[in-house]
Amino acid sequence: MEYFVYGRDRPGMFGLKVRLSEDHWSFMDGYAERLVARGPTMTGHDDEAEPTGSLHIVDLPDTEAARTFAYEEPYHRAGIFESVQLCRFRNVLGRTMWEFTEAVDGYGRFLVIAMGGSAPAPATSKHLIVYGELLSLNGETRLGRAALVEAPDREAAAALLPSSGDDRTEVHPWRFGGRPAQGP
Repeated sequence: MEYFVYGRDRPGMFGLKVRLSEDHWSFMDGYAERLVARGPTMTGHDDEAEPTGSLHIVDLPDTEAARTFAYEEPYHRAGIFESVQLCRFRNVLGRTMWEFTEAVDGYGRFLVIAMGGSAPAPATSKHLIVYGELLSLNGETRLGRAALVEAPDREAAAALLPSSGDDRTEVHPWRFGGRPAQGP
C-alpha cells in the first residue's frame, strides 16, 4: 500500500532543518527501495529558495508502518513540521518519480494537492511525474488527489489536475529529493 506523507514546515525552521539533514537522509535510507517520490517543497525555484515542507510517497505494509514512517522521522520528532498530512495513495500512473522521462528545460516542478471534489477528474499529461488519489487511511474514503508535475508556472501546474469545481487546490514549488551526490 502506498502512503502520501507531507510535512509542512513551521516558520523559522530552516536552520534546524539544515542541521538535521543527515539524520533525515539516514532515516530515509532505510526506506530507499520503498520510495515512490520524495523531495522538499520550496518558496520558489531559484537558488535562494528555502524549504517549506517535505513530501514522501512510500510503499509500506500497513497503516502502523505509515504512522511510524511519518512520526518517527527526524524532522517531525524535532518539531520542524507545523502539520503532517498522512493519507493512503492510489498511484494512478503506477510509476515512481525516477521513471519520469519527459523533462522540459525552463519548466519548474510542483506538488499539486486538490482536496475535496466529487469524482476524480481524469488527469492526462506527459508532464505528470506521479499522480494519484488521496484516500483515508482505511482506504474507504476519497479525500482528493495529488500530483507531482512539471510546468512553466503555478497556474499551469494547477491546470494539470482538472478541477471538479469544489476542490481546494494548493500548488507548491517542489524539487526531486534525496541525499546530495557524494563527492570523490
